[in-house]
Amino acid sequence: MQRTQMRPARPDDEERIRRFLIGLSLHTQTLRFFTGITTPAAGLVRTLLTVDEHRDALVATTAGGEIVGHAMSYRGGCTDVEIAVVVADRWQGFGLGPRLIDTLLLRAAVRGARTVGMDVLGENRRALRLIRRQWPDASMKVSSGSVEVTAMIDGALPFAEQRSGATPLTA
Repeated sequence: MQRTQMRPARPDDEERIRRFLIGLSLHTQTLRFFTGITTPAAGLVRTLLTVDEHRDALVATTAGGEIVGHAMSYRGGCTDVEIAVVVADRWQGFGLGPRLIDTLLLRAAVRGARTVGMDVLGENRRALRLIRRQWPDASMKVSSGSVEVTAMIDGALPFAEQRSGATPLTA
């Protein structure tokens, strides 16, 4: 596998994110969006690329610029931020999803977020295992085939990142 890099999403990623979405298997599309996407709507593409005071979005790219992962957060209703992540099928299982989540939550914590929420399809066993590992004390409520997850963002996360000499990606 090639190395990847993470960076904030940009408006000029529109065509790359469209290709990324179309390239996801129907199963992966359904796990992320709760439905299949044959042709991504312009509104969905814009939403996935929006970085502003309410939303954050990261992409993982290959050296050639191909998007192979996407993570986003937005100010939540019951939590400080809601997050969603998807990784291209052939890149799953290599730790890219957790890296995207860690970076996204670090950026949210720097902006003051302390709680995170997620809606996960009940059949998404990989995501639920990750959540149980990352947040063993998370609250999980099953509702109509999905699991509503609420957890605390680890307060030590930004400090651990600072000690490593690295910084969160800047927008």
